[in-house]
Amino acid sequence: MDVELEGKTALVFAASQGLGKAIAARLAEEGANVMIASRSEEKLIQVAEEISYLGSGQVLHKTADVTKTQDIQDVIQYTVDTFGTIDILINNTGGPKAGNFLSLTDDDWKHAFELNLLSYIRIIREVVPVMKKSGGRIVNIASSSIKEPIAGLILSNTFRTGIVGLTKTLASELAEDGILINTVAPGRIATDRVKELDTIRAEKLGVDVSEIEEEMRNQIPLKRYGQPEEFAKAVAFFVSGANSYMTGQSFLIDGGMVKSI
Repeated sequence: MDVELEGKTALVFAASQGLGKAIAARLAEEGANVMIASRSEEKLIQVAEEISYLGSGQVLHKTADVTKTQDIQDVIQYTVDTFGTIDILINNTGGPKAGNFLSLTDDDWKHAFELNLLSYIRIIREVVPVMKKSGGRIVNIASSSIKEPIAGLILSNTFRTGIVGLTKTLASELAEDGILINTVAPGRIATDRVKELDTIRAEKLGVDVSEIEEEMRNQIPLKRYGQPEEFAKAVAFFVSGANSYMTGQSFLIDGGMVKSI
């Protein structure tokens, strides 16, 4: 199936590793021009070199801290100056600090808000005027916590859910301009972030991390963690021309782990 991504321009945030990197690679493989952004220029250079050969499009990079408005504006302007437009936006950030309610300070809450929700708001605000010219696709990466709160991750549970409200509201506002926007939420995908969370839990319980991993796998009907490449394939569909009638929705990529309806 032709997903109609060849020649499109995609901007992917937090693309130096994990899910962002996998998504950027998949879009490049489908022939899109891809601008990757994150705080680490060294990692971005390495990723650009790794994935630039995958397809017919260009893969370029620019550093950006998504908690800084000027950085957001700079990377968007650079993308438009380079490729002429932005057809696809992948909103993605690192996860917020782990911890229970009483362990977190006002600064923890403020930083998580800026990193995991306000950054998406700011980025979309800057991208929408560009997309209005010819339509586009936006995917907001969240977490399975949008459907089922995760113990010890109250910051994620709070602000990832806010992403769902943002997405649902914007779907109505942006539809007349041909802009489709959806939330895509990973479950236990084998990334450094998930490994970090497993390690934190293992240390808290005083067990080996392999025991935590086995426990988590047993909670997943498919009995394994997902791979970033699997997640990226789904995201590529949602931002492609093959998706012409789904907007404002929340999709879980979790191997059946979340039991809520």
